[in-house]
Formats: sequence, C-alpha cells, structure tokens
Amino acid sequence: MQAWRVFREFFLLGWISFGGPAAHVGYFHRRFVTSLGWLDEDEFARLLALTQFLPGPASSQLGFAIGRHRAGLAGAVAAFLGFTLPSFGIMVLVALFAARWAGDGLDGVVRGLKWLAVVVVADAVWNMGRRFCPDTLTRGLALATAVLLWWWPGVVTQLLALLLAAAIGCGWLKRTVETMPEGGAIRVRPLVLFAGLWLLFALVGGFWLLRDFYSAGALVFGGGHVVLPLLQGFVGDRIGTDAFLTGYAAAQAVPGPMFSLAAYLGALLMPTAPWSGAALATVAIFLPGFLLVWALADAWRGLASRPAMAGAIAGVNAAVVGLLLAALYDPVFRSAVAGGGDLAMVVMGVVLLRSGKVPLLALVLLMVGAGVVIS
Repeated sequence: MQAWRVFREFFLLGWISFGGPAAHVGYFHRRFVTSLGWLDEDEFARLLALTQFLPGPASSQLGFAIGRHRAGLAGAVAAFLGFTLPSFGIMVLVALFAARWAGDGLDGVVRGLKWLAVVVVADAVWNMGRRFCPDTLTRGLALATAVLLWWWPGVVTQLLALLLAAAIGCGWLKRTVETMPEGGAIRVRPLVLFAGLWLLFALVGGFWLLRDFYSAGALVFGGGHVVLPLLQGFVGDRIGTDAFLTGYAAAQAVPGPMFSLAAYLGALLMPTAPWSGAALATVAIFLPGFLLVWALADAWRGLASRPAMAGAIAGVNAAVVGLLLAALYDPVFRSAVAGGGDLAMVVMGVVLLRSGKVPLLALVLLMVGAGVVIS
C-alpha cells in the first residue's frame, strides 16, 4: 500500500511538474516536506546533496530517493514510474503526431507553461533559500554560485561551484547532527549491475539503442538540459536535425523529467514498434541514475551524519540555492518574460502560489488558459 501511495503522489506530480529540474526540486519540497511530511528538512537536504554529485537526471534521482525513503525499493520504482509515465506518453504521441499539432493554440500553451516555470522556480528559491541559507556565509555561497553561472554558464562551472562550496562547508560549516541516522554500507550489487550492463551493451552489437541511451544516462552531469546535446551526439544523425529539434522543443514544454526526450527518440528509432522503442530507450537512460542512488543512498546517510560531512552538505545545499537562482534568470525568466504582459502574469502567479489558497493544479490551468487566450 505504501508503494501505491508513492506511485499516486508522483503520478499526479508527473502531470503538473512543468519547468525542468530546478522547478521539480521545488515541487518535491512543497509536496513531500511541507504538505505530506514524508521526510524532514534535513533528510531532504541530504538526499538533494547526494543527487547533485551523481551522473544522471538529478530531479528524477531525488524522486527515486524519496520513494525509497518512504517505501523501500518498491517505492523507488513506484516513484520513477509515476513521475515518468505522463511525459513518456506525451512524448511518444509527439513522435507519432507532431506535424498535426503545430499552431497558435500550442504556442499559447507553451507560453503559459513558461510563466508557470518562473513562478515555481521563484517559489523554490525563496523556500529553499530560507531553509538552506540561514547565515551570511551560506547566503554568500548561494550568491557567488549564481554570479559564477551568470558569468560562465556551463556544467563545468556548476560542478566546480558545488565542489568549492563543499570544501568551504567542510571547513567552516561543521555541524553536530543531533539525531545520528543509522548508516549503511555501499551496496555492491547495484554497482556491479551498473558496470556490467554498460559493458554488455557496448560489446553486443545488436544492443546499440540500449548502449547509446544507457551511456547518455551514465555520462551526463548537470540534469536534463545537458542530456539534450549529448543525445544529439549519440543518435541525432539517425533521425535528422529537424526531427531532433522538434523533440528538443517538446521536452522543454511537457511536465516531468526532460529525460523523457528518450521516449520520443526511441519511438522514431524503432518506427515499426514505436511504443517498444520508447520504453527501451526510457528505461535505458534512467537506469544508471537509479542504480547509483540505490547503491549509495544508505552509505551517504551515514556519512552525512558526521560533522565535517554535514558542513559539506550545508555548503552544497547553499550552492544549490545559487544554482536555482541562476536558472531562475537564465533560461527560465529570459525564455518566459518578453514584455510587461508576461511579467504581470508571473507576478500574479507568484502572489497566488504564495497565498496558499490556490491549488497548484488550478494555477497550471489558469496559466495555460491565459497563455492560449492572450496568444
């Protein structure tokens, strides 16, 4: 029953979680920490810090970890299925019928969803900033991270900022953890499976689709936006530039993880069995991140209870607030706000969400409806 509850909650979020990885963190925090109380702020912070250093889809890995925390391995699988199924279905349909859907109505929907993304990411920056940046040093780390990414955007800058923040936190933010969580060892089986599958797909020529998507999931750092050029390098030549760019645009407009682009590409790469191709590509791209979280979550829980590591996590989470702040401006705000009318809709959305009186689903429908009408 616990796994079914996990599936239901993530399935509902999978339909309304627009805005990409930065927004997803805000959705998860609001639902699972603030509303449901499935985990406390400290546990959320530990899991968030873990996912920042692993390759793979960071927001989906956070979902795996939350599901596992709530209902074990079955909960992790349920979280993945629930959060991914909506975008999976939409992206396969885009692959099959994209040419028929173009028009002003779709442009209006996308415009409204971009407004929503600004609202959700701004809310996440505010909520997480209050929690993870309680003093001058952590606020400084957050601001410095944002400034670095505004000046030198890219995955390398992001990783360097996280590592630097961890080092500063380890030295100057050491914390005594009142409740020492019981730690575990690194799970060897998932790590062996992670490496073994990668080797198998690389050596067996008939597994080229699994090899390419599994490699993308295992190699990407930095979340959904970074996997797009990586996938283009792996399979772009097989489907053509125009078709790939259509999927690129759709992946940024649909709810749920941006890794759902794999469903679109898998459907195109196996035109005689599009749903099967989509399923294989989707499982392959998410599986490496799933296995790494499974392997390291228990050991990380124990390490995170040590004062030096707790300080490092505090530094990383302050830097994550900076990452969200950087993303709030570029690409979220810059892609959504082109004039006073757009800004007015964003401000109205922020006020409605912060009031606590408007359900998130109602806000989604309001933004989409307004986007269609105005467009």
